Parts: sequence; structure tokens; C-alpha cells
Amino acid sequence: MLLLKRSDIVDKNNTCDPCFWKGRKMKRKLKQYIKKIDQLLEQPPEDLDYEELQRQHLVQIRFFMHERLVHEIVMALFALITVMVFLVTVLVPRLVFILLLVALLILLIPYVMHYYVLENGVQYMYEQYDEMEQRKNTASLD
Repeated sequence: MLLLKRSDIVDKNNTCDPCFWKGRKMKRKLKQYIKKIDQLLEQPPEDLDYEELQRQHLVQIRFFMHERLVHEIVMALFALITVMVFLVTVLVPRLVFILLLVALLILLIPYVMHYYVLENGVQYMYEQYDEMEQRKNTASLD
């Protein structure tokens, strides 16, 4: 039994490719998915299969964990380059290095913010999974 369909977490106007976790819409999709699971946990149907819900949830967690890891690696390398350019700018204060440093900082700030959203979203999904596990265990005791 499939509990969540793609249409449950993707809006009707979505024209992206079948791998709907790509692109600029990731933040919105993460928030939509989290909201959908929160709603499902707040008002669960009586016949909710927590085992299947957990299985599907783990698939989504893996998608976002992979995306988070890629962004973490790229962000760390980008930050390292920024620090190196900063050191070069301090040692050799030339306009070209100053401009490069400013450009890198301007790009680094949104990247850190994007990673922050991914990290917190995945951490929250872990909490949702724990809630599902607790409810599954409670239901099995009844």
C-alpha cells in the first residue's frame, strides 16, 4: 500500500523532470514533504501502516541525506577557497583579490543558508521517524 504519492508532495504546476528532488525547488519540496508527514502524524487514519510509512520516509531521508552530503562537501571546499583567497588578499592587497574575495563571500552566504535548511530538514525528518517508531511500538502493544 502506497501511503504517499508524488502528487502529495509536488504541486500541480511542477514541470521538472521525474527526479523531483533536483533544482531550485528543493527547499519548497522539503518543507512540503515535512508538512505532509506532520499532518499525517497529527491526524493519522485508523488503518495507517506505520511500517510502510517508515519505509517510505527512510527513502526520502536518504534522498535528502545525499543532497546534504554533496552540499556539505562543496560548501567546505568553497569555504576553504574563500579562506585561501582571504589570506592572499591580506598578504598581497590587490584589487583583483579583493573583488574575488567579495564575490566568493557573496556566493558563500546563500550556500551556507541552503545547507542550513537541508541540515535542519533532515534532522527534523529523523524526529518524525522516531515518532513513527514510537507509535508503531505503542500500536503493537495494544
